[in-house]
Amino acid sequence: MELLHHDATAQAALIRAKEITAHELVSTAIAQVERLNPQLNAVITPMYELALNSAQQPLSDGAFAGVPFLLKDLQAAYEGVPMSAGSRWLKDFKPNGDSELVKRYKQAGLIVIGKTNTPEFGLLPTTEPQLHGATRNPWDVTLTPGGSSGGSAAAVAARMTAMAHANDGGGSIRIPASCCGVFGLKPTRGRNPLGPHFGDIFSGLVAEHAVTISVRDSAALLDATAGYDAGDPYIAPVPARPFAQEVGADPGKLRIAFSLAPPNGAAVHPDCIAAVNDAAKLCEQLGHHVTEAAPQLHGEMLGKAFFTVWAAGCAWTIDSYSFAVGGKPNDDQIEPLTRVMIEIGRKRSAPEYLLAVQTLQIFARRIAQFMNDYDLLLTPVLAEPPVPLGTFNATAEDAIAGMKRSGSFSPFTAIQNMTGQPAMSVPLYWNEAGLPIGVQFAARYGDEATLFRLAAQLEAARPWADQRPPISA
Repeated sequence: MELLHHDATAQAALIRAKEITAHELVSTAIAQVERLNPQLNAVITPMYELALNSAQQPLSDGAFAGVPFLLKDLQAAYEGVPMSAGSRWLKDFKPNGDSELVKRYKQAGLIVIGKTNTPEFGLLPTTEPQLHGATRNPWDVTLTPGGSSGGSAAAVAARMTAMAHANDGGGSIRIPASCCGVFGLKPTRGRNPLGPHFGDIFSGLVAEHAVTISVRDSAALLDATAGYDAGDPYIAPVPARPFAQEVGADPGKLRIAFSLAPPNGAAVHPDCIAAVNDAAKLCEQLGHHVTEAAPQLHGEMLGKAFFTVWAAGCAWTIDSYSFAVGGKPNDDQIEPLTRVMIEIGRKRSAPEYLLAVQTLQIFARRIAQFMNDYDLLLTPVLAEPPVPLGTFNATAEDAIAGMKRSGSFSPFTAIQNMTGQPAMSVPLYWNEAGLPIGVQFAARYGDEATLFRLAAQLEAARPWADQRPPISA
């Protein structure tokens, strides 16, 4: 199993050097999933036969040729393989083609061995769908792995694979990365493709990428997948050079603002405060200029606008899938939270929706102006350490209780979905209970390069790859 302690870049190098074969590596990863998944429930759709067959074929010349990979069971369509989006309604749905992102994963040489668990339609910051059951955190199986990419983050933390696909509409890459102690970067809006079925999702809130063991894997994978796809409604600024070349490059003396104050006024746990203070001190020791500062935001106004887009987006999601499957769901085919969100979304008028988008765009400009004075903004990822499974359950009295609880758990991450900025969760801190507490750095729009430079510097100063949870390889 030591093969699985290597990051994906090292695994690919071993295959190119013919020290191992793709078939051996894929077989090892499958064995790891089989051994650990009964405890974690991270992988819900095995693709073993398809993967082993692919591993025996001639490999591409992609950066990750022969490396095993996992797909989140949401948005990333793989032809002929079920894509349930965590919903009983879609449990038998099989896409009739690959999404553009999956095509690029294949061109990079990745071999998909399975699909990972997600909450229904990615609505919550935990991974507990009624269809597949809860994914458990490998650091403590009574706790959430985060969401909505919790299956992917738990799998990577347990070293089932070195990296796994994830997506992020309100923090869904960064939240589980923080809960599981792995690296998670949400790229700039428009950096990765959403085609062929979507130009954008929820008016630009959603971005695609991955959770990884190492910074260099995240950078090299983004090099492999980023770029304009014909028909995209917008595109992220073209980087000056490949992101992989930023890893190890001198970040210079960065101006870093840090803030412990969430826009909605939620209480922040002392462990999350300690994690940010520790990161700020580390950045100062590395020569960066760190100042406590934050953009002035109206939390209530932002929250209402975001919720309007999110609720309308939920109703649109159902309509969009209805075209694909040929009918709408019955009430007993979707979860109570989803049903109520659909009802709320359908009550929002088109002018209300556009006014909400306008509100988010106004605040995005305000944040962009703030970032003129700083290279990065450092905050907690979450306001709490990983919470117990069941925390976000609907109640008999309140179907959206979990959505309300999300605001106090994750008040920091949605800002970068609203603005389109790139942001990352970096695993630098573990609390006295031995749980990972990620910290978030956000950069200017289009500036993943600065994030990768700093992340690599932090990784070198405070390596995290050997921090392995009790349930792992």
